[in-house]
Formats: sequence, C-alpha cells, structure tokens
Amino acid sequence: MAVDVKPRITGLLLVPLAWLLMTMLTSALIVAMYLSALMTPELRNVLFNNTSDFTLQWCISLLTSLVAWCYSLWVTWIFCKRSRRLPKHYIVWLLVTVLLAIKTFAFSPISDAAAIRTLLIALLAAAVLAPYFTRSQRVKDTFIEP
Repeated sequence: MAVDVKPRITGLLLVPLAWLLMTMLTSALIVAMYLSALMTPELRNVLFNNTSDFTLQWCISLLTSLVAWCYSLWVTWIFCKRSRRLPKHYIVWLLVTVLLAIKTFAFSPISDAAAIRTLLIALLAAAVLAPYFTRSQRVKDTFIEP
C-alpha cells in the first residue's frame, strides 16, 4: 500500500502564513472603515460635499485597500493549496506591503511614529521572509501543487 506523503504547512511556514493572515485581516478592517463613511449620513455629507481632491483621495485609498485585501486573500488561498506559484507571489505581496507602508508614511494623517513603525515592520518582514521563500528547501518541497 503506497502512502501519499504530501508536505504539510508546519513549522516555520506558519510564521509567514500568520503574517499573511494578520495583514489580510487588517486590510479588511481598513476597507470596513472606509465603507463605514458611506453608512453614516454626516460622514457621507462631509465626504461628498468636500473638495473633489479629498473625495478622489478617499476613493483611491478605498480602492488601494480593497485591492490589497483581495490580493492578500488570493495569496492566502494559494498558500493553503500549496501552489508552486506561491513563493513568487508571496515575495510580490511582501513588496506590496512595503509600498503600502511607504504610502501610509507619506500620505496618511497619522503620527510619524506610527507610520515609521508600520514601515519598519513591513521592511523587516520583507527582509526576512523574501530570502526564506527564495532559498529554503522547505519552501521548495512544500509548494509543489499546480
């Protein structure tokens, strides 16, 4: 009787999966926050009665957050399916999180300390996980499905 031994997602691979899930949940909360502005009449009035630049920035931020959430969801899906496409997409996803952190630092009305902390965490994750996904034999052995 042949035993089908498929590599499982265990050990150190749970760390990048956890990072992916945390980012996906954060993106979902940010999308919900942007959409909540449409549900409250006062916020909706401020949003659509303000300058067109403000409304455009809000729409771009909503769209960016929605795209980040969708991409994170898809990367999570291929991660759990152990797709061989995952290592490349995970690295792209890490770079996207760094770009979003730079966007937050440059354009969001939050404190510089919070923006720098977000940027440093994204940079650290990319610096550690990108080489792991390119060089690790464990990654090459695990992500083999079409």
